[in-house]
Amino acid sequence: MNLTLRIWRQTGPEDKGRMVTYKVDDVSPDMSFLEMLDVLNERLILAGEEPVAFDHDCREGICGMCGLMINGDAHGPQRGTTACQLHMRQFTDGETIDIEPWRARAFPVIKDLVVNRSAFDKIIAAGGYITAPTGSAPEAHSTPVAKANADAAFEAAECIGCGACVAACPNGSGMLFTAAKVTQLSLLPQGQPERYTRVIGMVDAHDEAGFGGCTNAGECTVVCPKGIPLNTIGRLNRDFLMATSKRGDDTPGS
Repeated sequence: MNLTLRIWRQTGPEDKGRMVTYKVDDVSPDMSFLEMLDVLNERLILAGEEPVAFDHDCREGICGMCGLMINGDAHGPQRGTTACQLHMRQFTDGETIDIEPWRARAFPVIKDLVVNRSAFDKIIAAGGYITAPTGSAPEAHSTPVAKANADAAFEAAECIGCGACVAACPNGSGMLFTAAKVTQLSLLPQGQPERYTRVIGMVDAHDEAGFGGCTNAGECTVVCPKGIPLNTIGRLNRDFLMATSKRGDDTPGS
């Protein structure tokens, strides 16, 4: 395939940035999207030009590093797929493809298509863990967990922290990510001792990091490569209301 790429180029956080057009010929439909960018970069380097900076790591749809806006869609046109697992057969010969970084106040651009997602780390540091001593490993099935709770906890734990939910949200909210990290612990016995302090801490960290408020637009669940459902945010809201009522705080959450 012969393609025209319009790629966001930005030398640093202070640069205004711009879309730059490149032609890429002889692209195999069996290439992944990132392999196609590798081909472009090899040609740019041979021509003495600066290659396009983009995030990647595992290239197996696991690590969540490969966040790109492709023709206005987070991770591209194929649902339930990360950009690294997107193949060029999803596009047509002669097509023009726009490639941009995540657009959100909480994710400032570092260079080209690379953004700073350390705001997610701050949310995790505010409570996405268990500190209660648990002793040695208990006997299997010694603490029964309802199957519905176990299934929902595992579903939430599939979140890879890619940030597509933030990029797709019209408010730039990271509430689906935050809800997934809260829910995967709040539904299990191990997460109960810190359940309510956790949700308050993580929601506060979310707001302080510059993410927008959630208005249940639902765009986040559409682009989530792991299919985290919208009712995960409902679980967070329920826990947040319980937590604020327990401490007598009437301050509204996100």
